[in-house]
Amino acid sequence: MNYSMIRYILFRLMRVMGCLFMLPFVVAIIYKEYDSAVSFLVLAAACSLIGVIGSLKKPANKVIYAKEGFSITAVAWILMSLLGAVPFVITGTIPSYVDAVFETISGLTTTGGSILTTLDGIEYSVQFWRTFTHWIGGMGVLVFLLAIVPMADGYSMHLMRAESPGPVVGKIVPKVKDTAKILYLIYFGITVVEIICLFLSGMPLYDAITISFSTVGTGGFAVNNAGVGGYSVLSQAIIIVFMALCGVNFTVYYFLLNRKPKEAFAIDEVKFYFGTMFLAAALIAVNIYRAGILDNAGLSFHHSLFAVVSVMTTTGFGTLDFDKWPMFSKMILCILSLVGACAGSTGGGFKFSRAIIVVRNFRNELNFIVHPKAIKRVYMDGHTVEGTTVKSVSAYLGLYVMTFIASTIVVALDNFDFQTTVTSVAATLNNIGPGLGMVGPMGNYSEFSVLSKIVLMFDMLAGRLELLPIFIIMKPKTWRR
Repeated sequence: MNYSMIRYILFRLMRVMGCLFMLPFVVAIIYKEYDSAVSFLVLAAACSLIGVIGSLKKPANKVIYAKEGFSITAVAWILMSLLGAVPFVITGTIPSYVDAVFETISGLTTTGGSILTTLDGIEYSVQFWRTFTHWIGGMGVLVFLLAIVPMADGYSMHLMRAESPGPVVGKIVPKVKDTAKILYLIYFGITVVEIICLFLSGMPLYDAITISFSTVGTGGFAVNNAGVGGYSVLSQAIIIVFMALCGVNFTVYYFLLNRKPKEAFAIDEVKFYFGTMFLAAALIAVNIYRAGILDNAGLSFHHSLFAVVSVMTTTGFGTLDFDKWPMFSKMILCILSLVGACAGSTGGGFKFSRAIIVVRNFRNELNFIVHPKAIKRVYMDGHTVEGTTVKSVSAYLGLYVMTFIASTIVVALDNFDFQTTVTSVAATLNNIGPGLGMVGPMGNYSEFSVLSKIVLMFDMLAGRLELLPIFIIMKPKTWRR
């Protein structure tokens, strides 16, 4: 284990966190929240100073392998969560540090589940920081570090692979550093475009910025009790578009920017993603219209599409309380929440690419029973999926199911109803946020015990990092030299 490199990267991360705390400091100054401004400034100075001092000594050995890459990623996210919770406590927004860490992890992992029972009255700077955690965690802060920290290209790929979602993580250009820069430029560009669109739709500038953080990061934190349901239908439609766009593999946008539409639209995952989205929205729209939830067919489709896109991309915004919809609609949403968005996006869940591989591999196994001598391969995007990838997807599915079952058993100790217990675990492990029952679109996680909150925090981190990094740091052998 290369401890010197782990130390160096974590201290560089502290420096980045110090810079990030300056943004809510500026917001606090603008809105004359001087006590909060002092708090954010002190935090920024402390993190920056510790980071600078700790990273002065550069490691002689900069080589890191998969073990170090996964360990650094997991520890870095835990460190960010512990530091990011401090503003909530010292400003008095969330007095309990455990609850503050829960809120921060929910933000950074773009889960969007909250322990806050009301959002009205929270200072602008704190709300800004809360939604900004979505934007930080959406693309991943370590991907940002890759763009600025000198590191051997072959080894930095281990960091990107550990933090980026999906069964296969590749470079869109020869160098990992350049790949990271391109991804963040696309990410930043989409954010700016959404801010402009929301502002032009009549949304206040502050709301446009914070809601864009939550949308592009596919997180779901709102800034008032009305949530996005309080905005105009036009604003909601814009949010639908950008939620859907950010649930797509960002490689697609690179292809489009480089005038390679054939490569962009040849990706199987994207086809299934949008096809499933509109089919599910149509089915739910018919169901809630016939059930009398809404008496307008157009609005029925609008709200059903919003719910489908929000759940599929694991954003978690809600315009209506879908917990009151017919069981058919709720069941479709629950299934979609498990699948999630595309690999290489800011969305969570199992990912469409994994689901496609699992289904096609299952189909091949059935065919093999009928035709034992036939050679069947799993194909995606016109190419053969490597056997190691199929194997890793199967292993991931097994670990995912075991984590889900174990977490559900522990959370069940709180003795809440079945749908609250099960969907709270599903919503955190898949980084969705809202579930059903007490944790529905209009509910929250405040009533859970400390033990359950710790389990759900573990699930949020494990879900965002796709299980392996979190489980790897739990093995004693990982830390042996």
